[in-house]
Amino acid sequence: MTIVADKHNFPLVLIGILSDTHGAGEAASAAVALLLKEGAAHLIHCGDVGSPSVLDALANDVPAAFVWGNTDHDRTALRRYATALKIQCFDTFGELDLAGKRIAVTHGDDAQLVRGVLAEQQHDYLLVGHSHVREDRRVGRVRVINPGALYHASEKTVALLDAARDELRFLTVRW
Repeated sequence: MTIVADKHNFPLVLIGILSDTHGAGEAASAAVALLLKEGAAHLIHCGDVGSPSVLDALANDVPAAFVWGNTDHDRTALRRYATALKIQCFDTFGELDLAGKRIAVTHGDDAQLVRGVLAEQQHDYLLVGHSHVREDRRVGRVRVINPGALYHASEKTVALLDAARDELRFLTVRW
């Protein structure tokens, strides 16, 4: 007997995705508040965190994780602070399973790493940042999502992913 899992067998899991805050704590706080208001049950930051104030914004009652970006220079102090706040640091690449989906997370500045994830076709999602431009595209079975940026972007955006239903919404952040 073969059991086929239907995408709706998994509970609703909304993932709040943000990136490229570059130390803008106020923007990060506004983004996290918006994502939580919209029902995010997990927060993932795709790099260029930039300061402890951004980590403060991520510290909530929902699990949070992040990867390093190319402008995250004081990694030792930021990692120590994140650990104290119980925020998971994935280093430059992370993987997690949510709602029955395999999710890869990296900043996006390492083109070889991104190409490798896409070539392997082992993940349902690849979450990236770096370009400061929101993006939603598929490469084979992998859905590549860039939430946009909260710093140096004409429109400050984050993304809300319902992994169980494969539905994505971009949200504009105002503060």
